[in-house]
Parts: sequence; C-alpha cells; structure tokens
Amino acid sequence: MPSLQRICLIGAECTGKSTLAQALAAHFGGLWVPEYLRSFCELNGRTPSADEQAAIMRAQFEQEEQVAALALQAACGYVFCDGAPLLTAIYSDYYFADRSLFDCAHTLHARYALTLLLHPDLPWLPDGFQRDGEVVRTDVHALVQHALQAMHVPHIDVEGRDDARLQAAILAVETLTG
Repeated sequence: MPSLQRICLIGAECTGKSTLAQALAAHFGGLWVPEYLRSFCELNGRTPSADEQAAIMRAQFEQEEQVAALALQAACGYVFCDGAPLLTAIYSDYYFADRSLFDCAHTLHARYALTLLLHPDLPWLPDGFQRDGEVVRTDVHALVQHALQAMHVPHIDVEGRDDARLQAAILAVETLTG
C-alpha cells in the first residue's frame, strides 16, 4: 500500500457521507475530512451564493491537503474525504447553471485512490440549511453518477443501511490492498 491513500465519499445530501467517513477512519486508523459546505452553512447561517462556489471548492481542497499532511506525519494510511470538489461543481451547476468548476474538479478528483458513490437509500432526514428534499437528493445522485461516468472515474457503489453499508464500504477500501 502506498504511504497515503485518499478515499472520496461522494453522494447527494443525506446519503450518510459524514457518518461513513468517520466510521471508516475509525476502522482503518485513518483520518477524515469533514465536508466544508456544512461548516460554511453553519458559520454563515445560510447556503452559499453562486459567487462563493469556487471558494467553497478551494476550501474543501485545502482542508483535504491539511488533513493529508497530518496523516503523513502520523503515518496514517488513509484519509477519508467527506464530499469532494466535484460535488461542489455539481451543486454549482444544479443551482446556478454554472459549469465553470468542472475542469478544476476533474483535475482534483485524480488525487483519490478510490471513489465511493453513496446511494440515496437511507431515510430522508431534514437537516437545516443543506437539506432541500428527496427530489433534489434523487436529482443530484443522478448528476453525480453522470459526472463520474463522463470523467471515466472508476467508483464503487455503496448501498444498504447501518452495518451493511459500513461493511460494503470496508470491503471496497480493502480492494486497494488486495
């Protein structure tokens, strides 16, 4: 196994990215990177505007870089990234019809050793600023699938609830060392 592998957990809102990223980090003795968008919404009391999307993407990237540096110092083998710059590009396109972030997102996505696509098969839970509804979740899931296919990004689908979801993700990560 290389010294550090970044694992991307990507999916629409309310697909369990944060919970799963933390559980995988605990299981593999790695670190996890929280989704910057959540922090932004909590700090500002609102969702971002169109002109803030590039800064959101950059902040996600910078957080991942900082955690990766910490992981290298601590000799951790894995960094689990909750969301990705690609997700910011998708939301920017979905909400603001702005596709300008896709080229950068595509370049940044190459840093991940593995992409886990989380399916929207968990119960819907409203969560303040970020939760727009099940229809948006379904739409965004389709957009994420399309973007990964268009970019030719290999990915592993993760479905199921509770321990089944975690076990599916663990098996997917173990493919990197098998």
